[in-house]
Amino acid sequence: MAHIWVRAEQRAFEQRVGITPAGAAKLLAAGHTVTVEQSDARAIPIAGYADAGCEIVPEHSWVDAPSGAIVFGLKELDEAGPDLRHRHIMFGHAYKGQADGPTLLGRFKRGGGTLYDLEYLTLENGRRIAAFGYWAGFAGAAVGVMAWQAQQEDANLGSVGVFHSKDALIADLQSRLKSCDTGELSAIIIGAKGRVGSGATALLHALGVTPTEWDMDETAHGGPFPEILNHTLFVNCILAGPSVPVFVPKSAVPEPKSLRVIADVSCDPNSSYNPIPIYDRSTTFADPLVRVADTPTLLDVMAIDNLPSMLPVESSEDYADQLLPYLMTLDDIDVGVWGRAAAIFTDHVNRL
Repeated sequence: MAHIWVRAEQRAFEQRVGITPAGAAKLLAAGHTVTVEQSDARAIPIAGYADAGCEIVPEHSWVDAPSGAIVFGLKELDEAGPDLRHRHIMFGHAYKGQADGPTLLGRFKRGGGTLYDLEYLTLENGRRIAAFGYWAGFAGAAVGVMAWQAQQEDANLGSVGVFHSKDALIADLQSRLKSCDTGELSAIIIGAKGRVGSGATALLHALGVTPTEWDMDETAHGGPFPEILNHTLFVNCILAGPSVPVFVPKSAVPEPKSLRVIADVSCDPNSSYNPIPIYDRSTTFADPLVRVADTPTLLDVMAIDNLPSMLPVESSEDYADQLLPYLMTLDDIDVGVWGRAAAIFTDHVNRL
């Protein structure tokens, strides 16, 4: 059976986890071993894991874990860390031309480890087995609305925080919007039919905003897309890829337009396939916006790459429930979703 080592996250504002205490109890009952690192940041308290029977160890002790342990985290590791000798489950962000990808893959190659990238755990039909997409869309649209409201007040948005529930987030937004004419807030969502888009749509509906909902049919002609510029808020929910057209080109930035805020939920500024090539860095909860233009009209881009962390408990519970049936099969890691992910890793490592 497998030894699953749940590491503490290293990213600021990252409170999510991919296994809940209830899920850990089921893994233990099935004969797996579950070790959980302590973490001051994790939204789900360590006591629940201890009560479930997990071994509790100090944070960041995974580097000394037994060689057979499978280290499970969500976001990427510190760049300055050691070469990687273990099998790791995480979002690696290394396969789509990201600038840091070769460095991470090089650490695996030198250390002899393997990356099972969570984004590439798929069924035979290519569909992902688990995703945070709904909560990414929900939170991304929320920060987009916050950015628009701050513009109306001629204010800086400043740091955005973490909320204990979606209801608390909606209440916060409703309070912010009391002084605004929400009739001037028009939104368009691209990728509205997917998981991410459905979350963005749900958030806007909760605020009484009915967005324009686009998906593949509306963007199949390849652009240009002047309709995007006629909305005040654009929420991008389409993953970057070679078949995705440019939605907002650099040439649109100096032109007069209604567009004031882009919530780039997909957030891949370092990819050569970025469909919004008007900014060049991700943003953070502490510094959530890139000001792209001051004239002729303001234009801000939100590109936080761990948006579900805004709602860490709900997003963790949802994601963990989706992933658990496949964690149960880790004792047979060479086949199925795990085998396919390993093959993708090997292909990319061999290109170095």
